Amino acid sequence: MQSDPRLVWAKCLDIIRHEINEQSFKTWFEPIVPVRVANNTLMIQVPSQFFYEWLEENYVHVLRKAIDYTLGRNGMLEYSIIVDRGNRQNPPIALNVPNQKPSTPPPAAKQPEPTIYQSPFNLKDLDSLELDSYLNPHYTFENYIEGDCNRLGRSAGFAVAQRPGVTSFNPLMIYGGVGLGKTHLIQAIGNYIKNTQANKFVLYVSSEKFVNQFINAIRNNTLQAFTNFYMQVDVLIIDDVQFLAGKEKTQESFFHIFNHLHQSGKQIIMSSDRPPRELSGMQDRLLSRFKWGLSADVQQPDFETRIAIIQKKLQADGIYIKDEVIEYLAHSIDTNVREIEGVIVSLMAHASLNRREIDMDLARATLKNIVVDTEKEITADSIIDTIVNHFSISLADLKGKSRKKEMVFPRQVAMYLMKEFTDLPLKSIGYHFGGRDHSTVIHAVQTISVSIENDKEVEKTIDTLYKSFNRVREKGQESTDHKKSSSH
Repeated sequence: MQSDPRLVWAKCLDIIRHEINEQSFKTWFEPIVPVRVANNTLMIQVPSQFFYEWLEENYVHVLRKAIDYTLGRNGMLEYSIIVDRGNRQNPPIALNVPNQKPSTPPPAAKQPEPTIYQSPFNLKDLDSLELDSYLNPHYTFENYIEGDCNRLGRSAGFAVAQRPGVTSFNPLMIYGGVGLGKTHLIQAIGNYIKNTQANKFVLYVSSEKFVNQFINAIRNNTLQAFTNFYMQVDVLIIDDVQFLAGKEKTQESFFHIFNHLHQSGKQIIMSSDRPPRELSGMQDRLLSRFKWGLSADVQQPDFETRIAIIQKKLQADGIYIKDEVIEYLAHSIDTNVREIEGVIVSLMAHASLNRREIDMDLARATLKNIVVDTEKEITADSIIDTIVNHFSISLADLKGKSRKKEMVFPRQVAMYLMKEFTDLPLKSIGYHFGGRDHSTVIHAVQTISVSIENDKEVEKTIDTLYKSFNRVREKGQESTDHKKSSSH
């Protein structure tokens, strides 16, 4: 029997690759690390509990086929699940689990009759908790744009939404920076459960509201009623849990509520601006419970995801704008989803008030008032630096007298961009390239303008350079610029 885990796993991957699509293969199988082969059992290491759950839920038959092929019908698979990645002082902690899922699922438990919950908060001046879930119905999975930046959190969230309190992702912690869609995601989970499982009492509350309710309960001597009410919840969603930091009494109350819900098989979902290990001012026993389930991060959306977000928002509002304007917006706003949505709202408002279409000029004008430093000043030096880096040539070669094509083309592109982006006279542009005269600059601008029209590769290169300066090239201008340059 083959004893090298890498060779065994490589054979498994050959089988798996032919059974699933390429994207699924890259997402769920490339991160797996083979650990060892012993007693006809292959151990593989997966990065999280969620990873293990997903493989067992969706790819167990594919894995079984691969193991049968490589180790035989009696071959076994075992998982080493990383539950804590550790740090420089502490090594990672892993949990070993065999894949012994039952062949037939246990009979479903009889669903309890819907329960009517009586809110204990009826006292005057007390922030009353009615039976409303406090969910925003607009926050759904359908309008939550998935990308590489949030795929793990979204997948985990949907798994929880389908089987609240049943998966290993309890609690589920979604963490990330401001405006990246954490609240949207955790409320989407709540809305899905509320709409598909009517007998579940789902409650969304911000940590700030929870703290205020706790303080009011102490003041009005209704702390037991406060605790009892929260213990009735089937799915508790706490937003911005980091604001509980330093509030010892509130944390103690939340600890008891957390324990009761978790032990009763209820689902707990939280959001935070940082992972559990970085939450300061929290009781250790509470932090340890935060780490029981899955912590998934959401990051800044990449370019493609930003385009999808803009398109989805415009589609929802019945607005059409050109692709080049959408690309310009996506390049200009790379911080968070909230800012993207704010810019779109401002654009639509400006377009409506001024009775004009959303074009490039309006987009630039709007962004100047919203996004700080959207269009940085482009200088001759910044253009030269960009050209040198893009074409991987030296500054001396760019400014030198070489007539080789690999030097002439970057030099002409640099002159073209200086003419486009700066107010320098032609003579000054020539000065930056070894004192060349203005006729050389005119020739360079004309050559690149014509090439853009006739050569797709040149056009692609120019577009890429435009984007590196956070600009979008307005197509159709080259012929006009060519005529202007010819008249000089």
